[in-house]
Amino acid sequence: MSDEILGGDAGANGVNGEPAGAFPSERPRIYVACLAAYNAGTLHGAWIEVTTPEDIGREVSAMLRASPEDNAQEHAIHDYEGFEGLALSEWESFELVCALADFIGEHGALGAKLIRETGGLDEAQDVLGNYAGCHRSLAEFAEQLWGETGETIPKGLETYVDWEAMARDMELSGDVFTIETGFDETHVFWSR
Repeated sequence: MSDEILGGDAGANGVNGEPAGAFPSERPRIYVACLAAYNAGTLHGAWIEVTTPEDIGREVSAMLRASPEDNAQEHAIHDYEGFEGLALSEWESFELVCALADFIGEHGALGAKLIRETGGLDEAQDVLGNYAGCHRSLAEFAEQLWGETGETIPKGLETYVDWEAMARDMELSGDVFTIETGFDETHVFWSR
């Protein structure tokens, strides 16, 4: 589950001389530090794969027992990876860390951006019910939506339709909002 408990100095290249980012993992991970050791000027902690709150708690307890400081009891999250740019507090609960990791595992970068855009995990989960799909652009979505109405545009007038303006109006009026996750990857959500 976790790498061995880390001690020693964290150099510019990373922990224990390993290059920064040299901890490949499929699941997000957190680096949990012993605060007693930290306050005494020693780096002591563990990289822990985010699985369940119980597993994380067991690994944190083992790390604290192995601390160079007697009676070490307090810990904090000092680093993390695999959360697609989502920021974690050093005091984040392990339950929330696991829930965020699961949501990001299921929805990737879109999940992390949804959490940031909506203000939280619960809100992001609610918004997913209004998902209208991934499109090359919001203009493409507007054109596709028009096509689904069954209405046709006379042949001579097709080139005069400004799908970008229609899309912009949909967004400005609050009917939809978008999240871009890459080139030609515009995720559209209804703002119901």
